Amino acid sequence: MQSLKNHFLLAMPQLEDPNFAGSLSYLCDYDDNGTMGVIVNRPMEITLDALFDQLELGGDAPHHADAPVYFGGPVHKDRGFILHRGSSADWDSSIQVTEGIALTTSLDVLQALAEGRGPSQFLVCLGCAGWEAGQLESELKENSWLTVEGNADILFSVPPEQRLQAAAGALGVDLTLMSREAGHS
Repeated sequence: MQSLKNHFLLAMPQLEDPNFAGSLSYLCDYDDNGTMGVIVNRPMEITLDALFDQLELGGDAPHHADAPVYFGGPVHKDRGFILHRGSSADWDSSIQVTEGIALTTSLDVLQALAEGRGPSQFLVCLGCAGWEAGQLESELKENSWLTVEGNADILFSVPPEQRLQAAAGALGVDLTLMSREAGHS
């Protein structure tokens, strides 16, 4: 199977797992050991400003204050995963997903954001989503997910409540018209 790195994972209507029902995930890593990504359409009640306060990060970044923090997935819910435009080389613990998108887990990027520096486009997620080797492929065969190549504009420019349908639209699909029943012929 081709690599699913830099792909969206769209939950099919019949997927009822509360962690993933109605979710759009962005896959950041895909190899023989498994798959890792973050859910990008589930803003939480907490804002970035409140997170900065909790972490006691100094600084004054009023343009980021109301930015939502996202539920990134059920794995490592106490860790931050910052999906952003730019280079992984600028941060301590970061991987380059595509030429223009990186995923960073180190505190230095949050400190930079708190100080009004850092990436101009980003999503701060608490937790991530992970699948063991072969698990996601099995779920794809069960029609639990659709996949489409990732799109930075959908990630960073489309409002969170519209991201799932925007990704589906890239496939020419309207999820609201799909049946909750799946079948194989």
